[in-house]
Amino acid sequence: MPFLEYMAGSISGALGLCVGHPMDTVKVRLQVQSTYKGIFDCVARTYANEGLHGFFKGMAFPVLITGLANSAVFGSYSNALDYLTQSRRSDRSDGNDASAAHVFAAGSFSGLVGVAITAPSDLVKVRLQGQASGERYRGPVHCVSVIMREEGPRGLFRGGLALALRDIPCYGLYFLPYELVRRALTEPGTQPGTFAVLMAGGTAGVVTWSCATPMDVVKARLQLTGAGGRHYRGVFHCIVTSAREDGPRVFFRGLLLNSTRAFPVNAITFLCYESLMRTFGVAG
Repeated sequence: MPFLEYMAGSISGALGLCVGHPMDTVKVRLQVQSTYKGIFDCVARTYANEGLHGFFKGMAFPVLITGLANSAVFGSYSNALDYLTQSRRSDRSDGNDASAAHVFAAGSFSGLVGVAITAPSDLVKVRLQGQASGERYRGPVHCVSVIMREEGPRGLFRGGLALALRDIPCYGLYFLPYELVRRALTEPGTQPGTFAVLMAGGTAGVVTWSCATPMDVVKARLQLTGAGGRHYRGVFHCIVTSAREDGPRVFFRGLLLNSTRAFPVNAITFLCYESLMRTFGVAG
């Protein structure tokens, strides 16, 4: 049932976000600020100046929205794959596997759906994470009100194009390695075990973030325009200016942290999703 897929996606997405948010905060600060010498310096200075709370800045709003967004991503992926293959999830679990092209297309479609939902919450998250102290934004609601007052409704979608350029192709990549690794680690005619799902989910996360990091840097920089960050006129201007001022390596800031964070977060997300689908009585 489509409703069950949306519900499982919602719960698994919120859980994954809670697990990965502290490392995501460090990643955002490394991408948008040049004051840190590296991952450990950022962690140490964040803890020294803000305590543990500093690593969870900006989580309250996204954890509410991420449930909805992940619900839309997993639900739209599953239903798009049903449409493209003219089959059901249970049929594919019996050996009628979807082609790589169908998986990529369904994943890309789910990325498009996700972008429409997550753009405002992602902006709020990045702005809250990017401030080392709370002098500008007191919380997610205050952040939204300040953006609306200073930049108007369009301000909530700042960086939206970069987010779309990151998520639409990368969600295609997200589900593709998951399906391939899961099949490779599962005996024909059997359900995938915990190890297969964990490895497939973790691999999917690492592959996706390895490809997504350059545009993730651009997105974060654009989102901080208007919040004390450097002003960029658009995606292309941000890419050219960042490369000229900081060198090509700037687009890979946070890559190690993204990959390190991606494996456990996505392993847990997929394991939770698959476990819930089995609990709901839907074959995987």
